[in-house]
Amino acid sequence: MTDETNALAVTLFSEILTADQLLRNRLSRVLPKGMEISHFSVLNHLVFVGGERTPAQLADTFHVTRGAITNTLAKLEWAGYIHIRPDWDDARRKMVAISPAGRQARDQAISSIAPLINKVVGELGPDRVRSTLPVLRDLRIKLEDE
Repeated sequence: MTDETNALAVTLFSEILTADQLLRNRLSRVLPKGMEISHFSVLNHLVFVGGERTPAQLADTFHVTRGAITNTLAKLEWAGYIHIRPDWDDARRKMVAISPAGRQARDQAISSIAPLINKVVGELGPDRVRSTLPVLRDLRIKLEDE
C-alpha cells in the first residue's frame, strides 16, 4: 500500500468515525427522555421488518453480541415497547415483537430526530447526499463481508 493510499484510507475512516460520534451525540440529545440510540434502532427495525425476530437475528442485524442485545431488549420490554414470547416451534428460542406503545415511542423518536437529520440533508444538499449513499453502502457491505 502506498503512502498516498494509506493517508487516504486513514482520512476516510477518521471522517466516518468523527461523523458517527457527532451524529450519535446530537441524536442522543433529541431522542425522547430515556430512549437510547440502540433502543430506537431496534424499534425502528421491528417496524421496518413488520414481524417478529429472535434475539439472535437482532444481534446479527446490529452486529452486537447476544449479551448486548439481551440487555437492550430487557430495557425495551421493561418500558413496555416490545413483547418477548417463547418460540412455539423451538422452546430454546424467544421471539421479539414491537408493542403498540413501542410503535408510538418509535414514531415520537422519528418526530424528534426528523428536524435534525432533515436540516443536515438540506444543508449538504439532497444531490450530494444521494451521490454519497452508494459509496457508504458499498463500504458497509465490504465491511460486513469480512
